Amino acid sequence: MADLAYRNDMAVTTGNPRWGAIWAGVFAFVAIWSVFGSLGAAIFASAANPNAAAPVSGMGWGIGIWSIVLTAIAMFVAGRVTAHLAGVEDRGTAMLQGLTMFGLSVVSAVVIIVLGGAAMSGGTGVNGTVHSASLLDTFAGLGWAGFLSLFFGWLTAMWGASTGVKTTAAVNTADTRNVRSFRPAA
Repeated sequence: MADLAYRNDMAVTTGNPRWGAIWAGVFAFVAIWSVFGSLGAAIFASAANPNAAAPVSGMGWGIGIWSIVLTAIAMFVAGRVTAHLAGVEDRGTAMLQGLTMFGLSVVSAVVIIVLGGAAMSGGTGVNGTVHSASLLDTFAGLGWAGFLSLFFGWLTAMWGASTGVKTTAAVNTADTRNVRSFRPAA
């Protein structure tokens, strides 16, 4: 009687983006970044001296370091979530998934910051504020901190995505241990 042989071949993965996994990574980033960003804002705002001429003098370094570390950690976790949920098996595809998640996360963060700034200014934007040297110095420091946050966030998103790759043993097609033979019951 004829033997039936079944082979367990690995699924071929394509380079198509896994949008559910990418959006899950974006939501993970926004959640971590928002919660711990609010914590940092509360800590630094509590330490400000409202009676001083420059109430946030010297805090730019602390806020900058906080934003860099927070963004790096949030991007690492989001990259790992993206790659894990995408179920990809090679680092290149995982890093592309992480890069797409990074881009959407940056857009999400910019939207949150712009909407938050518009809400806090009462819709007037910078037209209704008084500009001072200390305020401009603070924004200049935050600009550099923002750049470094995004740069290190990009690196850690790629790192997180590359560590979230599924590892499977390669199937050797010449290996007969993966072939199962079934014989009729007769």
